[in-house]
Parts: sequence; structure tokens; C-alpha cells
Amino acid sequence: MSAYYEIRHTVGFEETNLVGNVYYVNYLRWQGRCREMFLKDKAPGVLAQLRDDLKLFTLKVECDFFAEITSFEELSVRMRLEELTQTQIQFSFDYLRIDGEQENLVARGRQRIACMRGPNTATVPARVPEELRLALVPYAEGPAAARALAAQVPPGGPVGTGRVL
Repeated sequence: MSAYYEIRHTVGFEETNLVGNVYYVNYLRWQGRCREMFLKDKAPGVLAQLRDDLKLFTLKVECDFFAEITSFEELSVRMRLEELTQTQIQFSFDYLRIDGEQENLVARGRQRIACMRGPNTATVPARVPEELRLALVPYAEGPAAARALAAQVPPGGPVGTGRVL
């Protein structure tokens, strides 16, 4: 299994419904939080680009649920790179309940984003920033994908030649 970027979370009352289990929309919020913290920790220069004209549009989000979780349970959200094209990134997410040394998969999700640039009235697709491509290399699913991704982004060099991974 490939490396993953992880955030830990303790479920709060505000994230549950009247029955006491986690309301489904929170799983999607945790995907976004994991992605944001990845940028902060691994590609901080991209945050500056987001303040300028880079936009990360979420194209698709999905989540499959396997078990319920409730308030005050410890959760690990683990993100991996599933696919990278010239302008889009697809992540996979595993949600695990952590109980001491035991981990149980409670949900699995995906998120596809597109990189765009320009003013809101004239936004166009843009290449995934090089810093972000480099930061994603260790999190690619499978060794072949990681090697292909690393080959696309030589340190300090241009970002690929239009090939799609």
C-alpha cells in the first residue's frame, strides 16, 4: 500500500444527527480539510497562488459508508493520489476509526479537482502547479504511478510535455 497523508479528528456532537451517528456531509467536509492541510504542510506556495488567481474547482465527490461512527470517536482521514493529469487531480480517502492500536475502515471516498486560472468571468483550465505535483509524488497509489509521476516532474525543470498520467 502506498504512503498516505493523514489528519486525525475527534468527532464532536455538532457532527452528528438526532440518532447520534455522524451526518454524511461531514465526511465530505473532512476530505476538504485533509486536502487543505496537505497544501499547508506540503505545498505552501500553492496557497499563495490561491490568493492570486489559481482556483481549485471540485468536480466530483463521492463517499461509500461501511460502518457508523459517533461522537468522541477518533478518526483518521488518509489521502492518496489516485490520478494526475495535466490539469486535474483525483484523490482517494480512507476513513478509519482508531481505537487504541486497532483501526477499522468505516468509509472510503474520492475527490476530483480541476486547476483553473483567471478572473471569475473568464476562468480557464490550468496546469497543476509544479510544487503541488512534486508534493504529490510520495502519495501516488502504486509504485508504477509514483515513478511515472516523478518522471514527469524533474526537480527544477519544466512540468512534462503534455503527456497524461
